[in-house]
Amino acid sequence: MTDDQIDEVLGSWRSTRPSIDTGPLEVTGRLSRIGPLLGRRQEAVFSRFGVNRGEVGALSALRVSGPPHRLSPTRLGRGLMLSSAGVTSRIDRLERRGLVRRLPDPDDRRGVIVELTDEGARLVDEAVAAVAESDRQLLARLDADEIAQLQALLKKLLASLEPAD
Repeated sequence: MTDDQIDEVLGSWRSTRPSIDTGPLEVTGRLSRIGPLLGRRQEAVFSRFGVNRGEVGALSALRVSGPPHRLSPTRLGRGLMLSSAGVTSRIDRLERRGLVRRLPDPDDRRGVIVELTDEGARLVDEAVAAVAESDRQLLARLDADEIAQLQALLKKLLASLEPAD
């Protein structure tokens, strides 16, 4: 395998400061580069459907919440790690496109519930299927054992970074 940018940068560090153990950066440096690159791939796929990753996140949260595919803005924001202003902005954009609708909250006359429309369900189903296919093609470079190993290792690493519930 040929050297990549991480090899070049860490090689320079090893030459400049050999006392610094840059071994862990062989992994974390690559993970840091992979995240934005995967994000750009996903954005390219989602843009074909006229939505971005954040909008797909909101539509997905509603879709997988189960029938009737409704959530309060508070629950939606908590799941997406968004402020109330961020949720409102996202809901506004999706509502203008007919992908979600606001309904009165039957339990709180001041509140609303966000509901996924049939058009929103169709769009998010197609967008998620398209990005899954794109990711399947990317992972085709790995065999089944490598994929299973990578999944387990990434899950373990992510668990050490995310706060416990």
